[in-house]
Amino acid sequence: MIIIYYFLASILYFFGAIFLLLLSFKKKYNRSIPARFFLFDNPKFQDADVHFHACSFGEVQALKPLMQKFDSKAISVVTNTGFEAASKICANTRFLPFEIFLPFWLKKSKTLVIFEAELWLMLVFMAKLKGSRVILINARISDRSYKSYLKFGFFYRYLFKFIDKIYAQSELDKERLKTLGAGEIEVVGNIKAAFLPSVSKIYEKPKARVIVLASTHASEEEMILDNLNLKENDLLIIAPRHPERFAEVEKLAGEYAKKHDFSFAKFSQRHKFDAKVNLLDTLGELVNVYAISDVVVLGGSFVPNIGGHNPIECAQFNPVIISGEFIFNQKALFGLVENIYIAKASEIGGIIDGSAKKSKIAVQASAEAIIKDIRSTL
Repeated sequence: MIIIYYFLASILYFFGAIFLLLLSFKKKYNRSIPARFFLFDNPKFQDADVHFHACSFGEVQALKPLMQKFDSKAISVVTNTGFEAASKICANTRFLPFEIFLPFWLKKSKTLVIFEAELWLMLVFMAKLKGSRVILINARISDRSYKSYLKFGFFYRYLFKFIDKIYAQSELDKERLKTLGAGEIEVVGNIKAAFLPSVSKIYEKPKARVIVLASTHASEEEMILDNLNLKENDLLIIAPRHPERFAEVEKLAGEYAKKHDFSFAKFSQRHKFDAKVNLLDTLGELVNVYAISDVVVLGGSFVPNIGGHNPIECAQFNPVIISGEFIFNQKALFGLVENIYIAKASEIGGIIDGSAKKSKIAVQASAEAIIKDIRSTL
């Protein structure tokens, strides 16, 4: 099967190369596509005991506390923001090349650690062929994606032959993985609850009720702002999920502030929160903002195609948390937090102005089994 797969991947690459080359001129892909699909400025790793593979910025941040426990490591990523975050953790960071390049690009490590759903057949096959132990951590299968997995069950049954151990988020994930042919599985909870991100900079709490619109996506800011009536003692911070949308959201937030005669400022220019409406246009600051928040409205959940975002990161600071209804990718994490309000955008104002309860992490997780597993190969 692996020969057929490699052949089909090669054909796909042949027909898609020109399109990818054109796409690489977009700012969002100007580093990742040349590196992944043309090996531009993307040499092999330096020798490392542990190879961690994650996708993007959020995944790298979630893995950071685990990766920092190992000195000899390499990190592979998929996106530009993921590369920037991983490079701050480890100089031995690379973009993961497209699968046809992996047979001659991938270097042997003692352990390959794959995060969540980064299931690339050539990656796990070549890692095993070169003698690595392969483990999948924080494994989950959402309600939405389970049907798709089942449709390609033959493929996943083959792929899971090359994964030695899986650490799943929940018993439900374990059962679903079993139906797809996964072998040894252990439930340890969600690693994002085991390693809570810590504050990197302490900001003075404004003498106001701080409302944060966190990790918002296209159309969500406008939808939420239309239903938000800021009181005299309220201060608003808007934190878009993706940096390429900062300019777009700056315009929206500025117009909202002007309409209501509020002051407006960008964090990148002032490095503090002293305006009535603030745009958080710098990566890596969201957890610092959570620490001074009173109300957090979690984005990625008011539009149907995202699936929600991690509530654990802000719940550790016990603000009121409001989320939209579309949280199919984060159900396991939402189940670990008490007092999250699931609402439509039109209901946000009523919750904020009511006697809402503060959130609380109810169930913790542990990464000890994962750490022990990795160390057993060193």
